[in-house]
Amino acid sequence: MTMISEPDVPAIELGQREAAPGKPSRARLIGVITVGAMLVTAVNVTAAVYLYRGVNDLKTMEARLDQLGQFEQRIGARIDTVNNGFQSRFETLDRQLQANFGQINGSIARLEQGQPVATSGPAPGAPEPTMTDNTMVADASAADEGGAAPADAQPSFKRKVAPPGPNPSYQRIQQPDGKVYYKKIN
Repeated sequence: MTMISEPDVPAIELGQREAAPGKPSRARLIGVITVGAMLVTAVNVTAAVYLYRGVNDLKTMEARLDQLGQFEQRIGARIDTVNNGFQSRFETLDRQLQANFGQINGSIARLEQGQPVATSGPAPGAPEPTMTDNTMVADASAADEGGAAPADAQPSFKRKVAPPGPNPSYQRIQQPDGKVYYKKIN
């Protein structure tokens, strides 16, 4: 290769070459790439910090939810205990009420038969009145208005409600959605 040079044109050295007017220089390109990389790194570091905070907040919320589940179990157990206590109390009151109704019905039957009624204690074996018809006890105001009942009138009796059987128990049924129902078992 032969090189022709003109004496008026200075020789170009490779180390001090200037860029053509339309092309960017290499140093400027390296600077732009470096600034872009630094921006991407800053965005990544910021995202990592926020992600770390979010994960810590999530762990804290999970711990609180676990505590809430334990609290719910404790409250549920206490409610079941109170509910069972109320059911037992209601059953006891119901048996006592039914026994009192039985005593009152027995006393009324004895009075209608003309037997004296002992007011101090209950009579356990009072004879049951026979039901001849389905009439209910006459209204007290009608008895007051009529004065003395005629001798041939039959006394009307109130139907006696049978006392409850043995203590009924309840079965606890919990639905998948968390609702609790109690079913009476005889």
